[in-house]
Amino acid sequence: MTSAGTQPEKAVLLTPEVLEYVRAQLPPFTDVQRELIDATLALGGVAEMQVPPEQGALLTLLARLTGARVAVEVGTFTGYSTLALAEGVGADGKVITCDINDSWLEIAVGAWTKAGVADRVETLVGPAQETLGKLPDEPFVDLAFIDADKVGYIGYWEALVPRIRPNGLIAADNVLYAGEAASRDAEGNARAIRAFNEHVLSDDRVESVMLTVADGLTLARKKN
Repeated sequence: MTSAGTQPEKAVLLTPEVLEYVRAQLPPFTDVQRELIDATLALGGVAEMQVPPEQGALLTLLARLTGARVAVEVGTFTGYSTLALAEGVGADGKVITCDINDSWLEIAVGAWTKAGVADRVETLVGPAQETLGKLPDEPFVDLAFIDADKVGYIGYWEALVPRIRPNGLIAADNVLYAGEAASRDAEGNARAIRAFNEHVLSDDRVESVMLTVADGLTLARKKN
């Protein structure tokens, strides 16, 4: 038997050609998704905060797989990931999305309305730590997605875990932080992400796995 330390390397180098091929396997974009991507790109540099298409498709799939009816998102931006979650929770579901400001909310709401999911989305504006603290203090959330300021991740995690139902799922984005989180000498946001990763790994309330999707995505199931 081969030990874990000597397993053959199976990671694929994600060249532009391979990434294009991966994205070609996704369901076709809807008109709303295309319009939202274009509107976000038009904002300039901040557009990098939008989740990539394959991650959006994964969020929808995870919501459907888990049968999620209540999802909480930390970090709305222009609403692409919110749209993905809203599609996943279905007509009877609800997405509570939090952001510290409403600078891009008009774009988001326009997209949700065109997609016919606006009635499933509740937007909360303000510091997410305060917002999450005002949510019901009981396990009522089926799926949570963290994609906001990196130094706040541990605080968001601690606010969310008690509110996640048993077997519920938390997904955390940017856990590789362009690979910088792997360095022992990581600084700034990368250091904050590295600390968050260690926090999740040592949390016996969940079982987790880190995936090399996009900029790294951790999935954690709350234990019974």
